[in-house]
Amino acid sequence: MTLLEFARGPGLQGALLIFSLGVAWRLVGTFLLARNRDLAQPKGTSTVKAGVRAMIIRSIPPHELEKRITFQHITGYAWHLGFFAVLLFFGPHVPFFKQFLGFGWPYLPNTAVMVLGAFTLAILVALLVRRMLHPVLKQISTFDDYLSVVLVILPLLTGFLSYSHVQPLDVRYEVLLAVHLLSVEALLVWFPFGKLMHLFYAFPSRYQVGAAMQRKGVQA
Repeated sequence: MTLLEFARGPGLQGALLIFSLGVAWRLVGTFLLARNRDLAQPKGTSTVKAGVRAMIIRSIPPHELEKRITFQHITGYAWHLGFFAVLLFFGPHVPFFKQFLGFGWPYLPNTAVMVLGAFTLAILVALLVRRMLHPVLKQISTFDDYLSVVLVILPLLTGFLSYSHVQPLDVRYEVLLAVHLLSVEALLVWFPFGKLMHLFYAFPSRYQVGAAMQRKGVQA
């Protein structure tokens, strides 16, 4: 079995299994957390409306903080949007999703995706360097922070190398493609166990905070 055959077969199957079971385990564990029954009389009833409002409002930094975190705010949204655009709307990726979902969708021109990918990769590298050099970020960053960023960078970088057929050190295209797939699989394996799980937690947690505060008569 070649490296590419492993990456396309057992490696991908194992990564998807770990990703699926890991995400399910984290989500079920969250919902099953013991909660004390709130016996207080509710002071607000529009909890759904308040929850949705909190999801929107808390996605935007408070005015008092905006000037201090403008760079982090804008680049954060930019790389997320760029990454998912590359993931979902790159021509070679759509057939991959189609084989699992049974349907596909229109995709962007390859040149446009390459530009988006380069932009996204540049932002991620800049954020990683900033995290390493910024005195406050350096103090509060953990192994999870660094590993998560690197594991997001690698699929973009290896994707560029394999698509453009760049062969550093005379590495064959099949090997580059296998490394690209393995980098994606590493991202899938780590996803449920690190901070990347915020993809599933971010909006539900904001909704929960808004609804809970509304019940107490406080606007989140």
